[in-house]
Amino acid sequence: MTAAAIEKNSFVLLQLGKRRFGLPAAIVTELAPPVKLHVFAHQTPMVAGVIMRRGRIIPVYDVTPVLAGKKLPDRRFYLVASRKIDAQDELSAIPVDGECELVTAELFPSPEDSPKYVAGVLSIGEETIEVLDFETLVRTTTAPAVSNGANPQQLGPIA
Repeated sequence: MTAAAIEKNSFVLLQLGKRRFGLPAAIVTELAPPVKLHVFAHQTPMVAGVIMRRGRIIPVYDVTPVLAGKKLPDRRFYLVASRKIDAQDELSAIPVDGECELVTAELFPSPEDSPKYVAGVLSIGEETIEVLDFETLVRTTTAPAVSNGANPQQLGPIA
C-alpha cells in the first residue's frame, strides 16, 4: 500500500460518551492535553470557548449534544483539527472524554438516512463507526430540538 493510500484510509477514532466516532487523520493536528477553556459571552452555536495552543487562539466546539444527545461531563483532552474557512486552513478543537486511536480502514458510504455530518462508516471488528465531516459537524446547531426529545442526529446545518 502506498503512503497516499495509507493516509487516505487513516482515521483517528475518538470517544464521546459510550460511542466512538472517526475523523480523517489528515485533518487532525494533535490531541492536546487539558488546558484552561476561556469562556466568553457570544451567540455562536456549539462554541464552548477558546483554548490557547502554540500561540494560537483555537475555538472549541462542544459537539456532544449533537453526537451523544446531551452534554457530557468534563472532557480530558482536546482533539485539534484543521478546517477550510474561505481559502484558509483554520484550527478548531472538540473536547473528547477518552483515548484516541489511529486506525487504517476502508471507508464505506454512509447509509442514506445518516445525518449530513456523517461522511461514511468504518467497520472495525463488530463495530460500525461513523466518520464525521468535521466542517459540517461544527456548523450544525442543536437548537431546542435536543431538549424536547427529538433525535439530535436529524438536525441540519445552520442556514
